[in-house]
Amino acid sequence: MALTKGQKAPSFNLYSSELKEISLSDYAGKKLVIHFFPMAFTGGCTTQLCTMRDSFGYYEELGADVVGISVDSPFTLAKFKEENQYQFPLLSDFNKEVCKAYGAYYDEFVFGLRGVAKRAAFVINEEQEIVYAEVLESAGDLPDFEAIQNAVK
Repeated sequence: MALTKGQKAPSFNLYSSELKEISLSDYAGKKLVIHFFPMAFTGGCTTQLCTMRDSFGYYEELGADVVGISVDSPFTLAKFKEENQYQFPLLSDFNKEVCKAYGAYYDEFVFGLRGVAKRAAFVINEEQEIVYAEVLESAGDLPDFEAIQNAVK
């Protein structure tokens, strides 16, 4: 089911690349930008998250936090974060529950891989309602970063 503007964001509890449990409720009262990405160390995912890294100050000035979520293990995400110097948490949805709850899930991906997060972006407001939702069918496409920035304003 596709999530839309105005809906409550599905709650989650995931482990970060630092093996710290992080939940949606940790961001109550704050704006949150969630980026789902298919796989660490791939071109499109690196571009997606590096774009967020490079504009992190914009979101920080507006009081918004950023997280990235994929089905990669926390250990893979730790190396990916280190190599690209991401200043925001990368969360492991290894059990594929959160990407399904957000409608950002490929049953079938490329090369016969199954159960991979779709590239997607969500902006959650202080009341934990969705104010922006974009789920991309093609992993080769990137989210609309300008629309994400506008939704955070």
